[in-house]
Amino acid sequence: MLTSLILLPMVGGVAAWLTGRSAPRMARVVALAVAVAQAGLTALALVVASRSVSGGLTSGLTGGGWPLRLDGLAGPLVALTALLGVVAVLASWRVRKSPGAHFAMLLALQGALTAVFVAADLVVFYVAWEAVLVPMFFLIGVWGHEKRRHAAMKFFIYTFAGSALMLVGLIIVIATTGTTSIAQAVKTGLDAQTGTLVFWLLAVGFAVKIPVWPLHTWLPDAHVEAPTAGSIMLAGVLLKMGGYGFIRLALPLAPAAARAAAPLLATLGIIAIVYGALMALAQSDLKRLVAYSSVAHMGFVVLAISIGSKLALTAAMLVMVAHGLTSALLFLLVGLLQDRAHTRDISRLGGLLRVVPGWGTALTFGLLASLGLPGLAGFPGELVSTLEGFRAYGWWMAVVAIGVVLAGAYNLRALRRVAHGPLVEEWREMRDLDVREVFAIAPLAVGILLLGVWPALVSSAVAPVAEVVAKMLGGG
Repeated sequence: MLTSLILLPMVGGVAAWLTGRSAPRMARVVALAVAVAQAGLTALALVVASRSVSGGLTSGLTGGGWPLRLDGLAGPLVALTALLGVVAVLASWRVRKSPGAHFAMLLALQGALTAVFVAADLVVFYVAWEAVLVPMFFLIGVWGHEKRRHAAMKFFIYTFAGSALMLVGLIIVIATTGTTSIAQAVKTGLDAQTGTLVFWLLAVGFAVKIPVWPLHTWLPDAHVEAPTAGSIMLAGVLLKMGGYGFIRLALPLAPAAARAAAPLLATLGIIAIVYGALMALAQSDLKRLVAYSSVAHMGFVVLAISIGSKLALTAAMLVMVAHGLTSALLFLLVGLLQDRAHTRDISRLGGLLRVVPGWGTALTFGLLASLGLPGLAGFPGELVSTLEGFRAYGWWMAVVAIGVVLAGAYNLRALRRVAHGPLVEEWREMRDLDVREVFAIAPLAVGILLLGVWPALVSSAVAPVAEVVAKMLGGG
């Protein structure tokens, strides 16, 4: 079943590409069918994993296949990948430029991302990690906007450089422990000096992907120039690879080094929260505003990881899933706006809630979720991260309050200028959401609301793994 989760979108991508060569319009139907099937298979796998006495679903750990494992840490991110895969296909429905190849890249990206999260072997993990780079590079470089080539190359250089350092760290782990199994490597352990070296090599690779300030500069360009589907997958899932890598590999493999690095990680996380919010507040491009907000939100993830307690690590996962849903919704809405108005300039917009009430309502919902309104997905994880931060770091956490206030400022400013105020006559005839777009928005909105009122949907799955990692760090 786990192998099928990886191969289904890969094979489906080939089918979409071949279909697109003879019947371009049918490629999207094939891609949607594969994405929906992937979502169904993911749901089935999660149910089976939740009922397993071993606390997860495994494959190939004793030979005869790829070493894979679906547990409480991987499950929420695999589910998020499957959901956003469907949304990304719907968001790309009207792609005209080589639609078959476009959908093939999307599905290949989905398969590679799933492989990252279910890999139980260091070699499989690294191969999948690098495989993610290829389809995203082409999605940005071929189907992006005016400066797509520059953004694609910047994305490639930053992430490849980080991956190269990560590879050195993984090679050291394999050579030292004599195994490629993640579980066995963690069980064998590393001495203090080797652990410190491995931790920082892995940490830099994961920090680039999150991205941690000041390694974040590739992100705004990649988001702004990527097509809508690319932005959805990039913000929704790719950034989560870094946080997942910290919890799955860096912390368990080198807990002593992680404890020593905690103050620095916390500082970088707090800087990201405030810096990302300040930069978002300064933007006139709505898509760039959402991109910088991602830097701020992922700062909470870095902060929670630095604390390393069971609650903090659970909160990190809550923030990652919540941000995946919220950022995907906002990038989808910005993409729909650009298709209609051919602009993302906030100063040119106004009063859109009157002429496109469906789109305006969805934007209101998304921006309120982004600022952390209680009852929506962004609130539980960021609240717990902040409270655990006060327990661990005391009143230094007061600086985070600045970021929280600024988050309200940039989200409400964007909402007021775009959706409210006097209607700009240029947009009086703008069309509202159609049925396909509603179907793309609905699961994201439901997920945001559901996670806001029932965070245990994610936290109950993550908690057992978070407890094990926290005990390794001495904070169980």
